[in-house]
Amino acid sequence: MRGTVQGVGFRPFAYRLARTMRLSGFVLNDSAGVLIEIEGSDAACFPDAIRAQAPPRARIDSIDVLELAPAGGERFQILESLNGRSATRIGADCATCAECRRELTDPASRFFGYPFVNCTHCGPRFTITRALPYDRAQTAMASFAMCQACAADYGDPENRRFHAEPVACPDCGPRLSHPIGEVAARLASGAIVALKGIGGFHLFCAPAMTLRSASSGYARHVSRSRSP
Repeated sequence: MRGTVQGVGFRPFAYRLARTMRLSGFVLNDSAGVLIEIEGSDAACFPDAIRAQAPPRARIDSIDVLELAPAGGERFQILESLNGRSATRIGADCATCAECRRELTDPASRFFGYPFVNCTHCGPRFTITRALPYDRAQTAMASFAMCQACAADYGDPENRRFHAEPVACPDCGPRLSHPIGEVAARLASGAIVALKGIGGFHLFCAPAMTLRSASSGYARHVSRSRSP
């Protein structure tokens, strides 16, 4: 399967669809996109079901079908990716979804107030990816080992974080280098704050500062007189 099919929740989607259709086999990311092998009485209907129900952020360019001899499998699995010269593309970063926003503001959630909350449906993709196929080990999240709770979400087919590569929480993921309160106080005192996001830096200053004064102040700080 070729197109934008990595980083869009395609493997979890294929897993659930195959289980619903009672098909055995596997799905994995490879250098061309996504490879799926299926077996069962409704196998012929699977490609059409893929096209009709694909994740909203997926873009399927083509599906190549090859008939194989039955392997006699009894379950469907997500297998380790196959590396090779990449001929596919990764999905773009996606704004925080409604479910993650709800958790962000829910005091009972372990993601309460956590700015990097994400799931299969949202969060960083393109800007954290270092190489394809798309796996956590090939992203900026590679150095953040999942805690027990995040690992449980990642491995649970019924969880929306099932195989969500950037999954993280305050116990195991990235953190802000300075508390929000301290940043607010510095802004109020006239300081310039550079916030490193998933796609670059954003400059913050107090409302009373002009764009010119903020930019020139930052340029002096980094010794770049011609451009900030």
